[in-house]
Amino acid sequence: MSTQDDLILVAGGGGFIGGHLVARLLTLGHRNIRVVDIKPIGEWYQVFPQADNRVLDLKSLANCRTAVAGVARVYNLAADMGGMGFIETHKAECMLSVLINTHLLMAAREAGIERFFYASSACVYNADKQTDADVTALKESDAYPAMPEDGYGWEKLFSERMCRHYREDYGVATRIARYHNVYGPNGTWAGGREKAPAAMCRKVIEAKLSGKHEIEIWGDGEQTRSFMYIDDCLTGSMAIMASNIVEPLNLGSSELVSINRLVDMVEAIAGVKLKRRYNLDAPKGVRGRNSDNTLIREKLLWEPSIRLEAGMEKTYSWIWDQMTAQPAGLRRAS
Repeated sequence: MSTQDDLILVAGGGGFIGGHLVARLLTLGHRNIRVVDIKPIGEWYQVFPQADNRVLDLKSLANCRTAVAGVARVYNLAADMGGMGFIETHKAECMLSVLINTHLLMAAREAGIERFFYASSACVYNADKQTDADVTALKESDAYPAMPEDGYGWEKLFSERMCRHYREDYGVATRIARYHNVYGPNGTWAGGREKAPAAMCRKVIEAKLSGKHEIEIWGDGEQTRSFMYIDDCLTGSMAIMASNIVEPLNLGSSELVSINRLVDMVEAIAGVKLKRRYNLDAPKGVRGRNSDNTLIREKLLWEPSIRLEAGMEKTYSWIWDQMTAQPAGLRRAS
């Protein structure tokens, strides 16, 4: 039985979700936390001196063995990934993350860890079921027959299967959540890896600060998505980790929104109205995607519920602070 004294590994803890997870665990009284990321600590989104912070490349089996030594539970959030602009142009890099999960599972089995959480993605879902902006929400069984997002989605689906077979063959207690577009403060908002909510906030702020009231939107803006605020992501991830649910579970908001509506929302928060330029040649991803939360409601009696407007207000405010905290010539993604 796990306790607050158990050593918890957060792999990818220097990233957006990982940093927030470490903060949540500390808030809940966990004091024995090892945080591992490939990035130099100065590039982590959040750093907590009270944690055991290590810079390790977890594509290496030897480093995974070092990372899991003495650990009771593993949260694997480590992956080379970003928004659609990144994953469509870095397919091989994204697929190399398969080494992280494979080697972590191997090391976890050797170490006899209690629980292993894997952060999967809605990119595992069959593309044929995501061709209409007026979507039918994706249920967990829609991952098969398999035709996931090329590169990144294939890696996530393969790693889900590795978790399943390590559970079935070796008794490693794996848990899997399929994240749907997580957003919030303390994450990537520029540089090419940012996702739509942060990108829209940055673009609107740039337009407001420059006085050039126009914005470029990738695609025609009618593509649809759901976006989950980070607090809901953390609550769901920890609940899935603690549960007896062995099959992958959707973890996402069921609040569907078009990209045009997302821009409307950010404009309202910013108090501006912008001319829209649509770049039909830019990466767009699938036409429509939403989370069917029937199974998570049934299994956990809970689902993500933070409204998009509320989460976007907090995200916009944080990105505004990042972009206005330094002289214009020195602004950069932190």
